[in-house]
Amino acid sequence: MNLHSLSNLLIQLKKPILVAWIVALLLLGYTFKSSLEMMVNTWLTIEEYSHGFFIPVISVYFLWIRRRELAFIEHFKDAWPGFILVIIGLLLGFLGGLTTLKTLEQYAFIITLTGLFTIAFGLRGLRIGMMPLLFLIFMVPFPGFILNNLSSKLQLISSWLGVEFIRSCNIMVYLEGNVIDLGTYKLQVVDACSGLRYLFPLASLSFLCAYLFKGPFWQKALIFLSSMPLTIFMNSFRIGVIGVLVDNWGTEMAEGFLHDFEGWVVFLLCMVLLFVEMWLFSRLSGRKVAFNELVLIPSEWSADAKQPSPEFKFNKSIVLLLLLLVCSSIASNFIQEREDIIPARKAFLNFPLQLGKWQGRNDYLSQYYLDELKLTDYAIINYAQPESGSSINFYSAYYQSQRRGAAVHSPKACMPGDGWQITDFGQRNFPDITVDGNPLELNRAVIQKGESKQLVYYWFQQRGRTITNEYLVKWYLFYDALTMNRTDGALIRLVTSVGNAEDIEKADQRLQAFMRQLVPELQAYIPGKLTAK
Repeated sequence: MNLHSLSNLLIQLKKPILVAWIVALLLLGYTFKSSLEMMVNTWLTIEEYSHGFFIPVISVYFLWIRRRELAFIEHFKDAWPGFILVIIGLLLGFLGGLTTLKTLEQYAFIITLTGLFTIAFGLRGLRIGMMPLLFLIFMVPFPGFILNNLSSKLQLISSWLGVEFIRSCNIMVYLEGNVIDLGTYKLQVVDACSGLRYLFPLASLSFLCAYLFKGPFWQKALIFLSSMPLTIFMNSFRIGVIGVLVDNWGTEMAEGFLHDFEGWVVFLLCMVLLFVEMWLFSRLSGRKVAFNELVLIPSEWSADAKQPSPEFKFNKSIVLLLLLLVCSSIASNFIQEREDIIPARKAFLNFPLQLGKWQGRNDYLSQYYLDELKLTDYAIINYAQPESGSSINFYSAYYQSQRRGAAVHSPKACMPGDGWQITDFGQRNFPDITVDGNPLELNRAVIQKGESKQLVYYWFQQRGRTITNEYLVKWYLFYDALTMNRTDGALIRLVTSVGNAEDIEKADQRLQAFMRQLVPELQAYIPGKLTAK
C-alpha cells in the first residue's frame, strides 16, 4: 500500500485519526525512552527535582483549558514548520544518544514534542501552546557538573550571608569556606543546604506566576528572574536562624524534623515574598489588585466553554510523521544498544607504593563519597620521604564510562567547600613531562585555611589528553564519544603541605620532582588514545 492509498483510507475513517496521533506520541516516547527513564529516575532520587512530576501535568492542564482555541490544520503545507522542528529534535536526540549528553536528549524530546504539536495545530496553535510547552524545560535536570558548580557557589554565598546574620545577633562566629564555627559547635553547610531545593521549584513557580500576571513584559521578566536572589536571601536567613538556635540550644536545632520543617517554612516565605513583589508591581501600574487575584487564569480562555472541542481532521502530514517516527524508534534501538569501548588497564589496587625514595601508604574513601562520585576505580596514597620529612597526597579517580551522570568532579569546586580558600590559581605547562606524546598541562592552586597552607596540582587525563578546564572536558567527552565511542577518563590530584617558613617555590619543586616519577607509572592505569580493547 502506497502513501496515497493509505491517506485515502484514513480520510474515510475518523477514529483511526485519533489512534494515529496516540501512536505518534507512543513512538516519540519510545524513541527517547532511555533519556526519559533517566529523567524520571532523577525526579525520584534527587530532591532538588522532586517537583518534576508536576511540570508535565501543569503543562497539559494549561493546554486543556485552551483546547477550544485550537483547530487541527487541514492543509499539508501548514505542517512544514512542525516537521522542521521534529527533524531538528530527532537529530539532536540522536546526537545526544551517540554521545554522553542525556540532557541534550531530554531537551531534544521537548523540541520534537513541540514539532508534533505544530504539525497538529499549525503556527497559530503553537502561539497558543508556546508557554505551556516552554514550561516543560523546568522538568529537565541540569547536567551533574553544572549542578555541582552551582551548588558549591550557592553554599559559599549562603554561608557568608548566614554568618553575617548570626553576627548581627551579637554572636561570635568564624567562617571557613562553608563551615560555620560557633566555638562550641561547628555547622557545615552541605549540598542539601545550598538552596537548590528551593531554587528549582521556586523558578518553576515564578515562571507560572509571570505567565499569568497581568502586567508589562519587564515586570514579568523581573518576577521570574527574582527567584534566584529570593532563594539565596531566604536560604541564608535560614542558615543564620539555625546558627542562632544551635548557639542557644545545641545541635538538635539543626537535625531531624525541625531542620526539614524550617526548610518548608522558608520555601513558603519565598512564595509569600514572590506574591508581595507581584502586588507591588500591580500598585506601580496603578491597579489595586487583591492578593488572591494576582495570579488568575484569564476569563477569555474559558469564554467559549459551550463550544465543542476541535474535531480531529486528517491530512497527509500524519502519515509522513508516523513513517518518520517509526524510523526514529528503530534507529534509537541501535543507539541504545551501542556500548562504550572499555580500554584495558591495570587496577589501582596494584599501583606501586614505592616511587623512587617515596614510600606510600593507601587510604580509602567512605561509602558516602563513593556513592556521590560514582567512580569505577580510585587511588588515594600518602607518599612520604622519611629523610626529608616531606609528604605528598596522590589521588586519582578513574571512570571507565562517563555516561549516565557519572563524571569527574573538579577539585576547584570542592576545595572551598572544605573551608580552604584559593589564594592563587593558574595553569602550568611541562614540556619535559608527556602524556601520549603531548606536554603535560595542569592546574596549580595555593589554598589556605587558617594558618595551614597547601599546594595543589591537578589535571583531567582524558583519552590521551591532559585538560585543565572542566568545560573542555565535556566538549572532548562529547567529541570522543561521537568519533571514538569512548568516554573513559580520570582526574589526577597532588597535594603537599607548605610549612609556615617554607618558600612556595620549594613546594613546587617537590611536587614536580614527584610528578616526573608518577606520570610514567600512570600510563598503565589510565588508558591513552592508542589503548583500546
